[in-house]
Amino acid sequence: MSLNNTPRSSRLHIGIFGRRNSGKSTLINAITNREVAIVSDIAGTTADPVYKSMEISGIGACVLIDTAGFDDEGSLGNLRVEKTRRACEACDIAIIVFTNQDDFETEKEWFDIFKRKKTPVLAILNKSDMLDEKEIATSVKRIKSEFNLTPIATSAKEKLGIKAVITALLRLVPDDFGDRTILGDLVKENDVVLLVMPQDIQAPKGRLILPQVQTLRELLDRKTLPFSCTGDKIDEALNALSSPPALIITDSQIYRKVFDKKPPESKLTSFSTLFAAYKGDLDYYIKGAYAIDCLNETSRVLISEACAHVPLKEDIGREKLPRMLRAKVGQSLSVDVRCGTDFPDDLTSYDLIIQCGACMFNRKYVLSRIEEAKNQNVPMTNYGVAIAKLSGMEIASDALANANDNDLECNKEGDK
Repeated sequence: MSLNNTPRSSRLHIGIFGRRNSGKSTLINAITNREVAIVSDIAGTTADPVYKSMEISGIGACVLIDTAGFDDEGSLGNLRVEKTRRACEACDIAIIVFTNQDDFETEKEWFDIFKRKKTPVLAILNKSDMLDEKEIATSVKRIKSEFNLTPIATSAKEKLGIKAVITALLRLVPDDFGDRTILGDLVKENDVVLLVMPQDIQAPKGRLILPQVQTLRELLDRKTLPFSCTGDKIDEALNALSSPPALIITDSQIYRKVFDKKPPESKLTSFSTLFAAYKGDLDYYIKGAYAIDCLNETSRVLISEACAHVPLKEDIGREKLPRMLRAKVGQSLSVDVRCGTDFPDDLTSYDLIIQCGACMFNRKYVLSRIEEAKNQNVPMTNYGVAIAKLSGMEIASDALANANDNDLECNKEGDK
């Protein structure tokens, strides 16, 4: 990945939803002014959600998600609709494409989903070139009455109303989008920051992994003085510095090793922990990590990875974390690993969920997972936080300082 490219996970996600043949793919082509989506008169051409990373004038770096029609039918159609439902969890903004039709029952079902997720919605009345003024006015009035949304009349095919769509999308961008930083208030200009970045089998030769690249870029943008080394060169790196670094950022897999070597004056965190705060809810993850103390050999843990990669030797999610958990709890501990967007709807059989740093997911999608875990009363933490806890390290958090003891105690009666 180039340092000049905005990762897909950091882009504004805009999902386009509607019935089959409502013109969703044509609308994407009209918004981008490019033929980026396949267009066909055959209903159901778009099968799986298609993610297109784009730069749109006025909006900037974004991802447009072209989805299958939410009225698809049959066993295959149901699978497509389920993938469309999964795609809506990642949307920062949702576009619902309406056409002139008798009922909007399906649209109402999806609109309610977005309302529950607090996702802003833009309504579009497409194919308006096929309607007269009276028909347009009637449809606009109905949509406004039933959804409390004022739709924009467009013809994606003729590229009519597209400027109004882009202007409306700009108004719907969440106020805090783009304001979050990876490093928060941990650094200031001219701080020396040591990055400890092991280059093992998990890091392809000649490349850095995405969290390292993004963190390094932000350090440079914030005018700090980053200094890097591999895990076997920590002593040499610290000796090369005239004074202790203000901050050390390490790969979480060698948290304990770095902690034992770090100067007392230096703050320590990990890439995974930084991304826990950047993409998710760090305080919630820290509380969730204390559920590790409640696990026993009959417990069940879900490890959730964002990457759907081919597992390699000593994979952190499939081998290292399960080994650390079983060393503490017992060898009979059940550990399931799910990858990519394969995340169970029913989480109640699990005693703990451990989410990776989620560098491949956008924040909205990670927060939707957290909300599912909260709603089902299942503790959730993150790779870096879990490894710190398993390594016997103290975890600092305002949330812990303000928590009741009951928040961190095992519910013995409810333990499995």
